[in-house]
Amino acid sequence: MAAMALLSPLLPVLRNYYIALKVILQQLLCRAFVLPDLPRQDGKVAFVTGGSRGIGYYTAKHLAKHGMHVIIAGNNEADGNEAVRRIQQDTLNEKVEFLFCDLASMKSIRNCVQNFKAKNLGLHVLINNAGVMLVPESKTEDGFETHFGLNFLGHFLLTNLLLDTMRKSGTPYFNTRVVTVSSATHFNGELNFDDLQTSHCYSSHGAYAQSKLALVLFTYYLQHQLTAEGCYVTANSVDPGVVNTNLYQHVSWPGRFVKWLTGWLFLKTAEEGAFTSIYASISPDLEGIGGCYLYNGQRIKSADVTYNTEVQKKLWSESCKMAALPALS
Repeated sequence: MAAMALLSPLLPVLRNYYIALKVILQQLLCRAFVLPDLPRQDGKVAFVTGGSRGIGYYTAKHLAKHGMHVIIAGNNEADGNEAVRRIQQDTLNEKVEFLFCDLASMKSIRNCVQNFKAKNLGLHVLINNAGVMLVPESKTEDGFETHFGLNFLGHFLLTNLLLDTMRKSGTPYFNTRVVTVSSATHFNGELNFDDLQTSHCYSSHGAYAQSKLALVLFTYYLQHQLTAEGCYVTANSVDPGVVNTNLYQHVSWPGRFVKWLTGWLFLKTAEEGAFTSIYASISPDLEGIGGCYLYNGQRIKSADVTYNTEVQKKLWSESCKMAALPALS
């Protein structure tokens, strides 16, 4: 019993590293996904969270390159404005702008949506990309565990507040799209409805995996509701793979050293990591198709629990309470 108690906090760590190793091997052995030629998207609007750096930056850049009006949402105004300047310069698309949005604050999310709606724009693609990984135990402004509160609940609220605009923007010929970035670690995630804030026996690895699992469950239940409504909006979840970004800052120093030493060889670049998000956002192959989990540009099966509609519905219901949104009818 004592040995199990000592081993228990290590299990999420070992499981996450096992999954990461499997994905890295797949990346080495399988042909990398190359972004195909995609049609222009002139006149359409995209909203990208975390678009100032990493995967989000290259997602925003490619969408701007395809003619979209791109809104970059982030919590660092200096980084956001610099990203806007660089994207405008590289793509010659002036319709790129920054909106402040701190996903760790529900007040900030609501203010951001209000500022966006004041622009009287449509919304054709929402990419829930921003996130934190393996941060020490901490809470958001509203008292939620940081991984759960920022990675999942912040995007849950943001999506629900923007859905009315997306419904109005969708047509039978072009469904608007919600694209949510998850991770292979969701296969190791466990939802404990009695302790969604992981207040007992905190593990940053477990909390991160739980947040990524919640994002897939949220995507599938959202698609279920959109289908029932008959509206022209789809929702899909994507896995970028193991990518060489700044998200590893909270990994232990030996891990950071190994990543620095070998990341260029074994990990995807941030731009390569963005390819599946871009594909899911504007590829004609996915027109009108939702409820999918995509990796390397392909639809694959996600964790078994993600298809459990009772778990999906329970998470949605609990999330509505936490985000102060109307309950399910």
